[in-house]
Amino acid sequence: MGRIDAHHHLWDVATRAYPWMDGPWADPLRGRFDPDRLAPLAAAAGVDATIVVQAVSDLDETRELLATAAGHPLVGGVVGWLDLTGDVPAQLADLRAGPGGAALVGVRHQVQDEPDRRWLLRPEVLAGLRALDGLAYDLLVTPALLPAAVEAVRLLPDVSFVLDHLAKPPIAAGAWQPWADRLAALAAEPNVTAKLSGLVTEAAWAGWKPGDLAGYVDHALATFGPDRLMFGSDWPVCTLAASYPQVVEVTETALAGLSDDERRAVFAGTARRVYLGGE
Repeated sequence: MGRIDAHHHLWDVATRAYPWMDGPWADPLRGRFDPDRLAPLAAAAGVDATIVVQAVSDLDETRELLATAAGHPLVGGVVGWLDLTGDVPAQLADLRAGPGGAALVGVRHQVQDEPDRRWLLRPEVLAGLRALDGLAYDLLVTPALLPAAVEAVRLLPDVSFVLDHLAKPPIAAGAWQPWADRLAALAAEPNVTAKLSGLVTEAAWAGWKPGDLAGYVDHALATFGPDRLMFGSDWPVCTLAASYPQVVEVTETALAGLSDDERRAVFAGTARRVYLGGE
C-alpha cells in the first residue's frame, strides 16, 4: 500500500493572484507548480496518491484543480473552495458536473484570514457547512481561532472536520500554550482528524531541527492518535524551509516509535478513510 500526501498545492501565478503572497518572503513560490513537477518527488517518497488543496477563494481555481485531478493519476482528490455563505448545493452540483467533479473530496476556506475570529460560528457559515453533503471540511486556523473551531465542531457532529497544520503551533518561538490545551480540546471531538503538515514553516526556516518539531507531533499523537492523523507535505509552501524529501524524513523520524500499522495509518490509512472513502 503506497503513501498518500494529504496536503499539497498546485498553482501558476501567471494565471491568477494569490493575495497571501504579500511580500518578498513569497518570492520562491512565485512560479508554476504542477503535478509533473511534484510527481518525481512523490514517487521517491513512496507516495502514489495526493490530495490537492485550494490556495485562493476562487471557484475557477477549484474547477481547474478538479480538471487536473481528472487528467493526472497522482492527484486522488481535491479539497476545493466554495462560498459557504451562498447556495452550497448549487455550487456543489456545478463543480461535480464539470471535468473531474467526482474528485471533489473536501472544502476549505482560509478562515485564518478572516477578521472575525468567530467567522465559523456565523449562522450562514454553519448552514453552509451543514450542506456539504458528506464532504470533509478542512479547518485552516491558528491557535487563537481554535476555541471557535471547537464550538463549530460541537454544533456539527455529522460533519467530518480536518485540521490543517495542527493549527500552526508556535514552533519558532518554542511556545506551548494555549496551543496545546486548545488542540487537545479539538481532538476530544470524534468528528475531527488532523494533518501533520506545514510544521517546518512554523519553525525557524533557516535553522530548524527535527527535535524542534518532535514535541508538537508527540502532543498530536497523544491527543488524536495515529488513526486520526495524516501526513501532508504542504508542498510547495514547505520549500520555504525544507525540501520535499526533508519533510518526509522529519515526519518519518517523528513517527519512528510507532508500530508499522500506526505509521501506515498516518501515511495512508487516515487520508484514505477521510477523503477517499476507503480503509
